[in-house]
Amino acid sequence: MAFVTGLLLIDAPASALNNLGNVEGRLFDNVSGVKVIRTKEGAYPYVSAQAFRYWLRTTLEKYHNEWQAAPIWREAKVAYTDANPIKWWDDDLFGYMRAPSKKASAVEQRELDESRATETPTIETVTRSSPFKVSTLVSIAPVSIVEDWETMSRHEGDPVPYSSQFYRTTLKGIFSLDLSACGTFWYRNKTGFLNLDEERIKEAKKAGLEEKTDEKAYRLPVKDRIKRIAALFEGMALIEGGAKLALHYTDVSPVIVILAVTRGGNNIFTHVIGANSKGLPEIKTDALKEVISVFESDILSTIYVGWTKGYLDEERQKFEDFIAKVRNEKININVSHPRVAFKSLIDDLKKEDNVRWLDSEA
Repeated sequence: MAFVTGLLLIDAPASALNNLGNVEGRLFDNVSGVKVIRTKEGAYPYVSAQAFRYWLRTTLEKYHNEWQAAPIWREAKVAYTDANPIKWWDDDLFGYMRAPSKKASAVEQRELDESRATETPTIETVTRSSPFKVSTLVSIAPVSIVEDWETMSRHEGDPVPYSSQFYRTTLKGIFSLDLSACGTFWYRNKTGFLNLDEERIKEAKKAGLEEKTDEKAYRLPVKDRIKRIAALFEGMALIEGGAKLALHYTDVSPVIVILAVTRGGNNIFTHVIGANSKGLPEIKTDALKEVISVFESDILSTIYVGWTKGYLDEERQKFEDFIAKVRNEKININVSHPRVAFKSLIDDLKKEDNVRWLDSEA
């Protein structure tokens, strides 16, 4: 099976992108802390995968004209989407689990909610493993957490003191998209693969989806699958979000991205970027050279590298010099801006010769 396999860096020059609430045992009761991983080496700030996926979903809903976002409903402590990947693009690419309560109070609540008039009926639990996967975004090196003392003083009387934490670092994350799973909906009686119940199978047949009886699945037409995949990567190219934007205003779109279509779901780029002695990112050229050598037959596309000019220009030049030395006829490495890198991948996915990447046998 073919996957889009990638790595990305976010520059966080003075940021607090994912917070944990109040920090206990400090001078003030209201100390806003950041999420960190504490090790013997020090504190590594991080952004949870859940937060990143939320940024991506909201960016797509806000900026992509064709994106179809599933409605969300809540019952007491349970919340779920419509869980219909045929209709909703995020249910398709981000997965879901829907098991609505059978309690009388929950049933009554659903019946009285007028917003659920177009809801897809659900009798049994349906689940879908997410074709899109992303890691926690973690600082490439340990950093010192800054605690900024602040006050609210725009009122009469004594000022109200409080403080908040922030940091300066580069966050690294990896991601993967299972191309054969995008637009393919199973009805196997297995957790993560019972995407369609009887009601959704009826809808798949009515919509004219191709049935793959050997896989117990229905599949959207190729053009519709590519349209959804393209939208996802267009959203990643311009993603925005994060906490404390009013105070720190961090651009969370990737400053560096490395991606390629690969055979297999393991991420081959995980270790090609690390920290130097100053805690700054550097390309591990020996690691990348080994990746190209070992996985040559599993790299199905160009290796697309997006690198924003103005960010570590000397390191970029070293990387471009390295590329000039390792170019070969089988694997091409193309360096551009991150948005251009995502667009180049999308353009290649649309080429007729590359439709095979979306097949389970690629």
